[in-house]
Amino acid sequence: MTWLAVVSDTHLTGDPESAATLRRALDRLGAGTRPDALLLPGDLAADGEPAAYAMLRELLDPIGAPVVPVMGNHDALVPFTSSFGAPDRVVRVGGARVVALDSTVAGHHHGRLDPDQLKWLAAELTAPAPEGTVLVLHHPPLPSPVPSVDLLRLREPEKLAEVLSGSDVRMIVCGHAHHAGAGVLAGIPVWIAPALYYQVDPFPPAGRLRGIAGAALSRIDLFRDGTDAAVATAVPLDGDPVYDVDAAQRIAWMRERIPR
Repeated sequence: MTWLAVVSDTHLTGDPESAATLRRALDRLGAGTRPDALLLPGDLAADGEPAAYAMLRELLDPIGAPVVPVMGNHDALVPFTSSFGAPDRVVRVGGARVVALDSTVAGHHHGRLDPDQLKWLAAELTAPAPEGTVLVLHHPPLPSPVPSVDLLRLREPEKLAEVLSGSDVRMIVCGHAHHAGAGVLAGIPVWIAPALYYQVDPFPPAGRLRGIAGAALSRIDLFRDGTDAAVATAVPLDGDPVYDVDAAQRIAWMRERIPR
């Protein structure tokens, strides 16, 4: 099994205080089993400040796992590239492949993939990866129940769907919406990761758009147990434990009660 941690929409500035929630998130990841890779689906910085990317890189260096940063509409290409390299990239994670695409449109908040990107993606997907591929981009290729988010989603998703149809892509991972969501494009699961910065309320009072406090991570598990399932799970960063028990003991206790 391969598992990928997802930290989306950090919206960092050059002020170290802007990274307080990210530090808590990284501490949470560091306390558990190390992910096989860390995906950052865009809006790493709030306004493209070079100092924000430098601080982010410093915070990520101790992770000890491959990091896949993605351009978002709040990011700036030059400082992003200076810190992380070209935004369109392929990262091998064991037998899995992670493909990152820059879906931003300079000066705008909606997303689009240009013909050259789609051609490059099609060529890359010609040869399947042993454990399949995860595609990461900032803008969701799905409608949203939130009108503002829906207005700013990926344009012409049918062109992406055409490239992905019949490929080994097991999941598409996005950010941007600031609310968790899931759907399907070309028969492929799409996971819209919740944000680290704040959440958009998908069920606000009538006639209102509302952002609410809260931070969440997510994880993607690529199972190789005969199901070939790709599973996305939202992980709230805050909240008091309802129980906290020894895992091995509890699993053993539960197995004893499963009918044979």
